[in-house]
Amino acid sequence: MIAYYLFRFFEAIFLLLPHFIQKSFMLAVAKTAFLIDTKHKNIIKKNLDFTIKDKISDETYQSIFKYCHKNLALVLLQVLRSSRLSTKDLENTIHFENREVVDKAIAEGKKIIFISAHYGNWELGGTSLSALVSPTTTIYRKMNNAYFDEYLMKSRTKFKMTMVEKKGAIKQLMKALKKGDAISMLIDQSVHERDGIFIDFLGQKATQTAAPAFLARKFDALIIPLLINNGEGKDNTITFFEPIITAKTDDEKKDIQESVQAQSDFLSEAIMRYPEPWFWCHKRFKASYPEMYK
Repeated sequence: MIAYYLFRFFEAIFLLLPHFIQKSFMLAVAKTAFLIDTKHKNIIKKNLDFTIKDKISDETYQSIFKYCHKNLALVLLQVLRSSRLSTKDLENTIHFENREVVDKAIAEGKKIIFISAHYGNWELGGTSLSALVSPTTTIYRKMNNAYFDEYLMKSRTKFKMTMVEKKGAIKQLMKALKKGDAISMLIDQSVHERDGIFIDFLGQKATQTAAPAFLARKFDALIIPLLINNGEGKDNTITFFEPIITAKTDDEKKDIQESVQAQSDFLSEAIMRYPEPWFWCHKRFKASYPEMYK
């Protein structure tokens, strides 16, 4: 409790500062973290060497290596600022590309499953999606500290985002789709084999959640991929991509496998086009190659 109230005290002072000072401070913290965080630098290096090192220049390699800590600092800044932002603030901050993809699906009465990744400022992306495009239901992992958990919940739900805990989440997501609400999920983290399936990701074997494919097949929903900050000079731009159609044949396992692979292919291609903003400091391949990060 004491730690929480100390945090809120310093947060209140911090948020009185001009935005450029807030950003400069967080970037300075990121530089310091980069210098001392050997663990995550090692994970980034292993991921890069395992996947795309031979496909990118040395300059790009070094840029990716340094970007993760910077991006995490900016994501954290977004979490802090969200409590003070309004929908109007978001409207003045966010730009959309290919929004007609979503508008068409809504006009046709389609059920929608948005998928994205820990890419760019994903906190800003999720908040803006719910506030400015379509209210969504999404999964979150409950924090151990009840005070901080409530803080994050208030920050996210004020923008029409319904949060459901990871345990038992599928039932809640099904209820949302039945009501006609959109749901959103991040697909880029390693999951236990019992919770997902093996696919090819960036040329290597990895696990990925099968939930979007399972739900899309069951409810005849469109899977609409999106990313925020997905290219040079595209700060605060959310881009929607063409929907992924999940087949519904007599072979359910094959239908889901193909849909999950299509989602992985979408993200792999996006990362290859512009790799810096992806979350390279996650142990993405630990389910397939458990010795890789030791």
